[in-house]
Amino acid sequence: MAAPQYYDIVQAREGRDVLWRPKAEVRRSKCRCMNLPAVLWSFVGALPTSSQECNFGSSLRPGRHETRALVIPQDMESPTPPILHGPTSKEKKYDRQLRLWAASGQAALEESRLLLINSGPGVVGIETLKNLVLPGVGHFTILDSGIITEADLGVNFFLEEQHLGGYRAEHTCNLLKELNPDVQGDFITDHIESFLSNQLALKPYTLIMVTSPVKAEILAQISSHASTTGTPIFYIHCVGFYAQFSVHLSPSFPIVDTHPDPLSTQDLRLLTPWPSLLDLARRKTTGLEQMNEHDHGHVPYVLLLLHYLDLWKAEHDGQAPGNYKDKTAFRESVAKGARTNTPEGGEENYDEAVAAVLKSLNPPSLGSGVREVFEAAECQNLTTQSASFWIIAHAISTFHKTHSALPLPGSVPDMKAQSKDYIELQNTYKTKARHDIGEVTENVRAIEKQLGRTSQIEDSEIEAFCKGAAHIKLVRGRPFHIMMPGQMPAWGDRAKFAALSLTDPDSLVLLYIAFLAYDSFISSHTTGGLGSASVVPGENNTESDVEMMASMAYAITDDLIQQSGIAMSASEQTVAKGKIEQYVRELVRAGGSELHNISSLAGGLIAQEVIKVVTKQYVPVDNVCLFDGIMSKSSVLRL
Repeated sequence: MAAPQYYDIVQAREGRDVLWRPKAEVRRSKCRCMNLPAVLWSFVGALPTSSQECNFGSSLRPGRHETRALVIPQDMESPTPPILHGPTSKEKKYDRQLRLWAASGQAALEESRLLLINSGPGVVGIETLKNLVLPGVGHFTILDSGIITEADLGVNFFLEEQHLGGYRAEHTCNLLKELNPDVQGDFITDHIESFLSNQLALKPYTLIMVTSPVKAEILAQISSHASTTGTPIFYIHCVGFYAQFSVHLSPSFPIVDTHPDPLSTQDLRLLTPWPSLLDLARRKTTGLEQMNEHDHGHVPYVLLLLHYLDLWKAEHDGQAPGNYKDKTAFRESVAKGARTNTPEGGEENYDEAVAAVLKSLNPPSLGSGVREVFEAAECQNLTTQSASFWIIAHAISTFHKTHSALPLPGSVPDMKAQSKDYIELQNTYKTKARHDIGEVTENVRAIEKQLGRTSQIEDSEIEAFCKGAAHIKLVRGRPFHIMMPGQMPAWGDRAKFAALSLTDPDSLVLLYIAFLAYDSFISSHTTGGLGSASVVPGENNTESDVEMMASMAYAITDDLIQQSGIAMSASEQTVAKGKIEQYVRELVRAGGSELHNISSLAGGLIAQEVIKVVTKQYVPVDNVCLFDGIMSKSSVLRL
């Protein structure tokens, strides 16, 4: 029985069907019609019998391009196509976000349990939860002892007049659950002090959000829990036109799936090719000058660059172009190889090769983030309790020491090429990538055996790490500043950065200091007793509160300059303190109230960072984010 054969054919006329199977998603500039045997499916219709440019319509895909069709002889039965299954209801529901963080991220989101400790007007906390309930967070709990008043109705869109006198936590929880039936939620109306009297109260939650105002002692207790258990904490301010949140992550928060720019993930190893890639390049470029127009214009640019690199090395004592001058000269030599007497006036594969010279002819190197991971104590000193991340990182570090390169990702960019050549090139890279993954896996298994681990790390986790090894990121979490009565914040190694930012007109570090003064004011004005409310600036006497809060901000600024050891002129300090006073006046004028539009925007920002932390994808804020609604300016600072 004759076997199916693949042929290059033109697209079908409008209204006709053709049994075709594309070999790869390869861009084409035109079709090339080849002679075909007479044994074809009857519905294919008449086809040209000589090579020519295709002028047919494109019922399959817009534009001219080459495709591959399966031609089945008459003595062979028609293949039965596989049963196609459409997306599940959940995939349809979460389709857009699955494109961002995939099924693994969605699973992490659905397994999370979030706690919102809501204080003050509480709008920003509810807006944050709204943006987490919609994408399908697993479970949330609202801790809020507040009773709904007329003031709540003006800023919280989840509350209505019929809710007056009820618990804010109860009604917002019920309405949030209506947004997504897949999400579970509950509420607690106890006072926060009563709730935290149980030492295990925070244990069930995988992430905690706290909104200001809150007593410093309570905040310190929650922060201590975060330091002990590694539970991420978000501390949130939203006052008037200003918003700020700080993130307390564990001291070691690694991220493998950082979603880098696709252009930065290309690793073609043109300066350090392996034998099979060299062999492929030499086979496909043999007799390059004698090739016909079609074949010459379809040699993949990767193979063209390898071919011209061989020629360059032969003339330069075996050395590849290393500096900009040499790369420019090499680029010109590649460009000269293109044929210009074509209908298009050039060749797209040569254009791609010329464009790739500067970005692709670079030796393998370690990024600062990867180097930080390899040099970390957790990577170099493994124990039985070491996380999977560190074991794989150590195995890849060993791989790098052996080969002076990270495992090959194995991806190949789109390029002008014939399908069979592109697939062969793609398979060459994938084979090398699988070989590298296999070597790293062997290293991992040896480490597991040496450490006496009883459970093995999943192969899929090792593979994902290898593919993204060049872009892994380690976030060193640190506690946020807590303004205890009579104490100044410790800036540590960030003192110099913060002090230098005082005179930067584009920095929002002065707004951050104003928020520290805001917390300091609350700490010094909190009344005793269970469930006692915090007194916020501007609640009683605006002018006296501005004066008191400004003096606190000035004291924090002076202490920061002293800790940094930087000399700052009197005029510079005067300008900085004048800007601080502007921030202080605006915070006091708000009197602890929230504007819904600012709370809504801040809630979106916070929810985005919560999703990054929960899914461990993308790089989260480290560790302070500020928003100035008056100037429409935001800033991320590590403080």
